[in-house]
Amino acid sequence: MSRCPLTPLHSEGSLSRPKLAGFRKLTTDELIDSLRPGKPGALKTRPDGTIMEGHHRVHVLQERGVDVNELAREVMEEWSPDEREQG
Repeated sequence: MSRCPLTPLHSEGSLSRPKLAGFRKLTTDELIDSLRPGKPGALKTRPDGTIMEGHHRVHVLQERGVDVNELAREVMEEWSPDEREQG
């Protein structure tokens, strides 16, 4: 199954430096494991690959040369504004 490439929702400049420093202390395996579907901080994306949760960890993995596009992810369905109002 082909996945859409990951696209950051936020610019690199908007990432929290303290969060990045904390995640840089973890091993690559720990970061990948923390992003797995079903985990509290799982990598969450829109169907088009836009990252909704996991920005900092994905950024650190990219710094380490990991192909983040191959990471398992939870795809969140997009809702139109009308659907959100209906609950």
